[in-house]
Amino acid sequence: MKKTIAKTLAVIIVLAALIGLGGAVVVTRENEYKLIRQFGRVERIIDTAGISFKVPFVQTADTLPREILIYDLAPSDVITMDKKTMLTDSYVLWRITDPLKFAQTLNSSVTNAERRIDAVVYNSIKNVISSLSQNDVISGRDGELSEAIMKNIGTSVDQYGIHLLAVETKKLDLPADNKEAVYERMISERDKIAATYTAEGKSEAQVIRNTTDREIAINISNAEAQAAAVTAEGEAEYMRILEDAYSTEERAEFYAFTRSLDAARASLTGSNNTLILPADSPIASIFMQ
Repeated sequence: MKKTIAKTLAVIIVLAALIGLGGAVVVTRENEYKLIRQFGRVERIIDTAGISFKVPFVQTADTLPREILIYDLAPSDVITMDKKTMLTDSYVLWRITDPLKFAQTLNSSVTNAERRIDAVVYNSIKNVISSLSQNDVISGRDGELSEAIMKNIGTSVDQYGIHLLAVETKKLDLPADNKEAVYERMISERDKIAATYTAEGKSEAQVIRNTTDREIAINISNAEAQAAAVTAEGEAEYMRILEDAYSTEERAEFYAFTRSLDAARASLTGSNNTLILPADSPIASIFMQ
């Protein structure tokens, strides 16, 4: 009987030791923080992966995420500076940077943190878009809008031990009732811009054509002037050569003789080879010498 009681007590003691040992071990993973609490107050924070220990039945361990978290805001309507309603759908990337602040201000609750983020980000989106026209909001979807929202938020959430990494817009659209009208206005504006570019292109093309035609006319005129000058120089040179060739009386007589022969030969055409000349003809004088 005594042996049975002893064995039972030994088993109970072993089980109690195992339970106590299990309650004392704290396993921390890479993507989490461990908050060791004693009577509800945070005694220490474990932020490195591994095994650590706490006092069983006295201390408890809470787990907080250490990785980047995503919060999806509900789609909501916002009004631009020019009183146009737009539908925005965004999400937030955030993380816990100070687990102690997070525990003290938000009671270690991710849900409480998301409520704060929702209010802060929505107010920032509303303030930024209300300061821009609808066209500026649409054209700022390449990153300018997100930068303006983050700048507007500033450090307002640092007091909760969290940090917002980015606010990204999944969808920025127009309400269905005025979407078609806005599209038609945008198409009309683009058509006007295209017509302006076309008119400017045609005007510039005409200027280029006029300039080219004028340059061509000037070049042709210069070429014709140069050709006339060369022709005049050639004729002057020809006359000088003739003058040199027939500068003496004998040369002049020989020139007149050859020209008369050329004239007589030109007159003897066809089958009639009879040449009748008056006595005072320069050609007749050739044959009378």
